[in-house]
Amino acid sequence: MPRMFIVLAIIAYLLGSISSAVLICKFMGLPDPRTEGSRNPGATNVLRLGGKQAALIVLIADALKGFIPVILGRMVGVSPFALALIALIALLGHIYPVFFKFEGGKGVATAIGAVFGLSFFAGLFAVLTWVAVIYFTRYSSLAALITAVLLPFYALIFGHAAYFFPVLIMTSLLIWRHWENIERLRNGTETKVVF
Repeated sequence: MPRMFIVLAIIAYLLGSISSAVLICKFMGLPDPRTEGSRNPGATNVLRLGGKQAALIVLIADALKGFIPVILGRMVGVSPFALALIALIALLGHIYPVFFKFEGGKGVATAIGAVFGLSFFAGLFAVLTWVAVIYFTRYSSLAALITAVLLPFYALIFGHAAYFFPVLIMTSLLIWRHWENIERLRNGTETKVVF
């Protein structure tokens, strides 16, 4: 089992390291999201740069980067704790991608996709939380932060106790990656999302 975990961890990191936003923007002839807009290679920035269709493709692709390695772990029967570590490693791949000079996105979609792999209902509640907050506030970053804070509890309630601490680390990473957004929210200068 340790050997299988190592293989899955490598797969999770490498999948996470594929920057969906950069590749899809390049394929669709859009500006590089690392140098334009908010300079974050994520779905929200792609929405600003290229519209709903491109953003949706990036969102789904980023979520699948977290979902696929966790589902593979389920299929081969790794322990719940190892499964949650695989989810965390996929997120680390997204944030620190080896293929893109370790400069990645903020990781919200990848984290939610990974949590979907851990527990369908935890993932569903995460999506519903994100949608509700962004609907009422129009702040993508606030939706991400509130969802991130609730992720470990959703994973605990709907999944397994062993998921809690690895997902809590994921939450910490997501909050840290949104630190500039937190400052802008506090200052009232954060940009709202227009659908």
